[in-house]
Amino acid sequence: MAGVIPTALLEQVRTASDIVEIIGSYFPLKKAGGNFTALCPFHKERTPSFYVNPRRQTFHCFGCHKGGDVFRFVQDYENVGFVESIQRLGRRAGIVVELDNSPGQRRNRELKDVLLTLHEQVAARWQSNLADQPAAQPARDYLQQRGVSADSIKQFRLGYSLDRWDDLLQWGRPQNYSAEILEQAGLAITRENGAGHYDRFRGRLMFPITDEQGRVIGFSGRVIQGDDKSAKYINSPETILFHKSRVIYGLDKARRAMLDAGRVLICEGQLDLIACHAAGINHIVAPQGTALTPDHIHILKRYVDEILLCFDSDNAGQSAAIRSLDSLLASGMAIRVVRIPTPHDPDSYIREHGAEGFTKLVATAEGFFDFHLDRLCATNNAQSDRGRQAIVRAMGSALQKTGNAVLIDQYAQRTALALGATAESVRIEFKKIPAVAAPFQSEKAVDDDLPIDPPSNQEMWLIRLLFAPMPFPKSLAEFDSNCIDHPAVREIIATVQRSANGTIPKVAQLISDLSPAAASLLTESFAEEKPIPNPEQQFADLVVRLRNRHLDRELVRLRQRLADPRLTETEAVTLLAEQQRLRGIKRTPML
Repeated sequence: MAGVIPTALLEQVRTASDIVEIIGSYFPLKKAGGNFTALCPFHKERTPSFYVNPRRQTFHCFGCHKGGDVFRFVQDYENVGFVESIQRLGRRAGIVVELDNSPGQRRNRELKDVLLTLHEQVAARWQSNLADQPAAQPARDYLQQRGVSADSIKQFRLGYSLDRWDDLLQWGRPQNYSAEILEQAGLAITRENGAGHYDRFRGRLMFPITDEQGRVIGFSGRVIQGDDKSAKYINSPETILFHKSRVIYGLDKARRAMLDAGRVLICEGQLDLIACHAAGINHIVAPQGTALTPDHIHILKRYVDEILLCFDSDNAGQSAAIRSLDSLLASGMAIRVVRIPTPHDPDSYIREHGAEGFTKLVATAEGFFDFHLDRLCATNNAQSDRGRQAIVRAMGSALQKTGNAVLIDQYAQRTALALGATAESVRIEFKKIPAVAAPFQSEKAVDDDLPIDPPSNQEMWLIRLLFAPMPFPKSLAEFDSNCIDHPAVREIIATVQRSANGTIPKVAQLISDLSPAAASLLTESFAEEKPIPNPEQQFADLVVRLRNRHLDRELVRLRQRLADPRLTETEAVTLLAEQQRLRGIKRTPML
């Protein structure tokens, strides 16, 4: 960890990030003695079992057993990696956290900061245009016609770019934004003859595109009044901030709802998404363009294990679902398709049938392969040899990518039924299709499983006593951690022994060095702190008891081996010597 981020910088961020303040910014905490409590954000519960310890700067849930320091909380709550959690907390505290501090990296960081500020200011300018400029009346009329409320306009920061060739260029000069900076932001374009620049977005309804943290990194503009040659939508080009294949519209507003629901709705356009949010359906996102990329799937897999495709009912929308097939199947996530009746898209369906009607439609979403088979039969002549072959090849190719023998057999039967063939003949044709490459692997590392069985009372007390206010226990240095049964307790003791140097390490630092299971157990021991009388003596006595318990078990094992009639004389002598050694250790007092 220290090799990635300097320890001093790590501790600076930790010190600046009070865990009560950080967690309290996500949801309310209630004072309970020396701790704070809340309903756990990581599982559903009716009574609070989530504790925050301000003295130890830790959290722990007694229901789901998640626990750790402020970095672990941000990792689990935001579904990000360790380094990203530090960077987010660093930004919150005004501390720059970068892994590479070379001159090139510093220049990139400075450019990113400039472009983020520029995008924020441009979004605000276009919002003001939409609200106040007479030229934006067609855009306001269009939004009213589409049923977009004032609250939705504000929530998604919709705006309007004036229909001028140099509006942003003129605005940028007194703001110290050169034409070159506007071009690097994707907001201006160099003229073909090289003589100057012009605005990329002109006379369009503007949708700011944000990253997972809600920062504006690009724009999508919809034409309101234009000739048939004008593209309906244009997006920001690839920039140092904006990468189309990795950006998902609305993700910053959908993350918590996605985690709660365990699934995500994917629609085609911004207005479909905005309509769903207005209807209270928040676990919905839209890729920048209808095709889902492997990067999109990597990101979504951090939050959910099921995807519901909700594309338009027209041919383009249905084809978009098929184009996403490879990435979706390889991800291993469950896939369903929401069928929007012709001629609707999600937005128009909600306006006509309301939120309740759309929710019912989503609830009846069918499995992807049912949708795929129906579409293949609709677009190919199932009565002709050529049509039947096309259907079998396409279904077989898609099914082979799952690597799921049960699914392949199930849809061999359904395909056969649809074509009036035997299931065995379809299975034979499916087997002729070559197998696919190894499946997709998620970016997110899987945490160690938390132990199902808790440690014994003695071993749990050992942890509590170790971190009680007292001098460093001398007996710890000679205590063999192998005397401990529970793997997480053993890991904690062994880690303390390795890093102690005459002092107990800071709890926050120790948590960062432990596995999730061990960190959870440690934070559990801090969740309800009570004064412990004479902790030094209690610790010394408990260490002796645990040592002797371990020695007694070893002595029993030796007695059982000595009773084996097949032992040779040499083996028996060796075992007897070991027995005497262990008895001697048991008689020896610990420091």
